[in-house]
Amino acid sequence: MILTVNHVTTYDYDAPMGTAVQSLRLFPSRFDGQRTIDWSVAVEGGVKGGSFRDGAGDRVEGWSIRPPVEAVTITVTGQVETFDTSGVLRGHRELVHPMAYLRETVATWIDDALQELGESAIEGASDMLDRAHRLSAAVAEAIAYKPGVTHTHTTAAEALAQGEGVCQDHAHALVAAARAVDMPARYVSGYLFATEDGAPHEAAHAWAEIWVEGIGWIGFDPANECCPDERYIRLGSGLDAREAAPIRGITQGAGEERLDVTVALEQLQQ
Repeated sequence: MILTVNHVTTYDYDAPMGTAVQSLRLFPSRFDGQRTIDWSVAVEGGVKGGSFRDGAGDRVEGWSIRPPVEAVTITVTGQVETFDTSGVLRGHRELVHPMAYLRETVATWIDDALQELGESAIEGASDMLDRAHRLSAAVAEAIAYKPGVTHTHTTAAEALAQGEGVCQDHAHALVAAARAVDMPARYVSGYLFATEDGAPHEAAHAWAEIWVEGIGWIGFDPANECCPDERYIRLGSGLDAREAAPIRGITQGAGEERLDVTVALEQLQQ
């Protein structure tokens, strides 16, 4: 499948700000499940700085905008050919050891409920792959997909207690539940092509990857109750949403910020 992406993020300020610095993780991952045909990332009025590939194999690019900063607009356009690898992250080069992803963060802190969810989910599992599938199914059952009921800083424990959330909450909960039973897991950001089957989705999407010994990293999307396939474009990963965020930035000044995001995915060819 060939997917086109048009992703525009705009930060507006009610008063001119000082220098803005952006760290962008907005580039398709290199692995067997996708091939970048064309890709462009631009920051209006910005100056491109250094670019590097981090230990997790993700490309990161720095940008700065000189003052006065009244708005920051980041535009991503491109085409990616995707392939269904049943969620397996084959051919992806990285240096970070999987065991590093057993660490907890504020967003994935494991409370008693998450510990119980993880332990009960894997009861009777035949092997580690079966455990991973059961964990994803348990999170999908425990947290109903409902936009608008959580926010950026909602933790996995809070989403589970509430029983509702969006893809970020599902991903955080699955990461926490997997780590609760000593399975390395991480948060993944990317895009999801909108289908017509009525399944919940967000064009800018998030899911989780769980390390299964003998296979490697495997993606699981509890929000859609599946493993990532050719409808998904993978951008980057981290311990949680903050680490895997496609855009991270710092702006000097006391002005209030307003965020506007539009993401459109289209299929060009099957």
